[in-house]
Amino acid sequence: METISLNGLWALWYAPEKAGKPDSYTPSMKDGWQVIPGDVPGQAQLDLVKAGLMKDPFIGGNLHDFYEYEYYQFLYERTFSIPALWLTDRVVLKFEGIDTVADIYVNDQFAGHAANMMVGHEFDITDLLRWNGENRLSVHIHSVMNEARNKEYTVGMRGTAHRNEICWVRKAPHCFGWDIAPRLVTAGLWRGVSLERRKATRITETYYACSRIAPDDQWIDLQYACRFETNRDTLRGFTVRIAGDCGDHHFERTDFAHFISMNYTCRIANPRLWWPKGSGEANLYTVTMQLLLDGEVVDERTERIGLRTLRLERRFTPGDQEFKFFINERPVFMKGTNWVPLDAFHCRDASRLQAAHDLVNDSGSNMMRCWGGNVYEDHPFYDLCDERGILIWQDFTMGNTNYPQTPDFVPVMEEEIGKVVRKLRNHPSIALWCSDNEIDYKNEGFDFPVRDSYYNRVAYEILPRLIQAHDPYRILIKSSPEIPEGFSMYNVPEQHKWGARAWYKDDFYRLVSAKFISEYGFHGCPAPSSIKKFIPEDKLWPLDNEIWAMHSTEDVRIEHHLNGRNEMMRNHLRIMYGQVPDTLEEFALLSQMYQGEAVKYQIELCRMQKWNKTGILWWNMIDCWPQISDSVVDYYFRKKLAYHYIKRAQVPVLVMMGDLQNWAYPVYLTNDAFAPAEVSLTITDADTDEVVFSGCFTAAANETAQIGSVPGFISDKKVYLIRFTVNGEEFGNHFLTGTPAYDPADMKKWLEKIRALPMPFEFEE
Repeated sequence: METISLNGLWALWYAPEKAGKPDSYTPSMKDGWQVIPGDVPGQAQLDLVKAGLMKDPFIGGNLHDFYEYEYYQFLYERTFSIPALWLTDRVVLKFEGIDTVADIYVNDQFAGHAANMMVGHEFDITDLLRWNGENRLSVHIHSVMNEARNKEYTVGMRGTAHRNEICWVRKAPHCFGWDIAPRLVTAGLWRGVSLERRKATRITETYYACSRIAPDDQWIDLQYACRFETNRDTLRGFTVRIAGDCGDHHFERTDFAHFISMNYTCRIANPRLWWPKGSGEANLYTVTMQLLLDGEVVDERTERIGLRTLRLERRFTPGDQEFKFFINERPVFMKGTNWVPLDAFHCRDASRLQAAHDLVNDSGSNMMRCWGGNVYEDHPFYDLCDERGILIWQDFTMGNTNYPQTPDFVPVMEEEIGKVVRKLRNHPSIALWCSDNEIDYKNEGFDFPVRDSYYNRVAYEILPRLIQAHDPYRILIKSSPEIPEGFSMYNVPEQHKWGARAWYKDDFYRLVSAKFISEYGFHGCPAPSSIKKFIPEDKLWPLDNEIWAMHSTEDVRIEHHLNGRNEMMRNHLRIMYGQVPDTLEEFALLSQMYQGEAVKYQIELCRMQKWNKTGILWWNMIDCWPQISDSVVDYYFRKKLAYHYIKRAQVPVLVMMGDLQNWAYPVYLTNDAFAPAEVSLTITDADTDEVVFSGCFTAAANETAQIGSVPGFISDKKVYLIRFTVNGEEFGNHFLTGTPAYDPADMKKWLEKIRALPMPFEFEE
């Protein structure tokens, strides 16, 4: 496949739309418009900043200055030439991401329309080209707000936090404002643009999925499929050959292709299996599928796949609920995070991907949930997950919104879902598809008198049909959390555990009924050095001002309140310490201590109850802009204290302590690996260095057990330091006893000893 990149500098013209309508395209349309250089990939708002016409929206209160551009139109233009060698083939114009509603013209002739930010778009432009000389490409991007306001909104349609424009526009929902993202209604060519030379005979689709594995792992059945197209008069002489290699292991098979559509099964002996992180090696096979005609290769595709089966045991039966993942028919406890937007400007995602993914890998996570308010990540993200053994729970891009239920919305979602599934389905890291984020959850709060008012046509009609068609060996969940009729949000097996976010050991968290927690988090203030980068000096302290509110992220134009979440964070300090500090530095440190203890507590609570609990995905790793939030790493990649606590709490073999029971604190040993481990441990009092528990133990494979206890009283306010070795490697953990209020001086003294444990860490106060 030959391609020509069209990335780089384009001319970017822009002007406001009038009366809620874009101008009709003509070559002279841009007369009187302003023009600046435009980066591709890029987004227009960043080009305005780069040109010196706007200030960085991430700093101070500049964000509000960008609202007027929600009603602007943008025209990207450039020229290109076509190699003479391409004359005999078709030429396809490929956009990996258009933000969002656009008409495309080649040499002033209409080439196609796009209205979905989340998927790529292709246009055959062969008949529009000039084969000698330059061609002009024009992309006319319309205001999504005007596109949205020219739609019909039934009273049953509503977006999150009163943002009904989300309902119709297939743009990342967070762009309209969220509690973790600013309102930045961007526009541009946010992923790459290229030309592709397309042969008449070519492979159009490949599919790989494992359906069955031997009890002793001696073989695995690989289902594979090929689709191709050709302009030959007959289909005689075609064959398909697949060959796969992983180290010194090889498999190969050739089948006749008497038709353009083929499905086969290949039994692979002694496979190198793909396992999640902590359970085994994430072995990958380099697999090439070749299309041959009379023995000669006419097209081929090379991909990396993993040989693994995945099963989700899920039951809603009251008193007998379940939500347990089995990889290669072995149960795996899931621990990890929610993956949210890497940047509010998605054209910058690629530059942040490696560092952000390194954090997930370093934290010991074996699963991430790709949250439904985001874009769909591109192949490099899933390639890293494949290589590192990190499973992906993939939401489709729908969140907290009642979308149209009308027939004209069906083809919009059919196209999107079909493109996404066909693009990503061969990645072994993708564990399941999920319709959306919290649509069932949201409907619970509307007091509808009948269940029919909950109905979600996308989840219950379109998705089951399309997953059956395009990825029949993968699981589909109809919402996160999915709440069937007769159930509520807190009596289903998979839950989002937010609640009032008061004391992190309230019964709501301590007595959680979920089998699997797919969202859970607490706010933690970023370090002052980060805050000083985005909040002006005169607004740094106290926090009761509009700039802190904007960066937490409250849209005061819509929500009409100020600092709600910052006040919640302040209340955490009242709970934990009985006081609120009067300096930013003390506030940030004590806030991070609270967040760290809260997230660590819930992770360990779930691990103590393995297999009564089967996994927890905390919220979230990193921010998409400078803000005060639940993340454990801020936008500038500065780690909060919670990050280090999580990393220690997610090691495969862990020693931990639980809440007081019968005059003692229980000591637990958990092992997520498939082999037993030899563990030696010592628990000491941080204040006296007294050894209160020690011993050598065998951690049973893939199990948790109580191995002893430490006497204590509920009135004790102590930190116990846990040092342990696993097969000779040193690890550390700690446990905070008692109940609030804690003395901040004690907490800071204990923190220094906690930091010095095995797996030591640097921490910027």
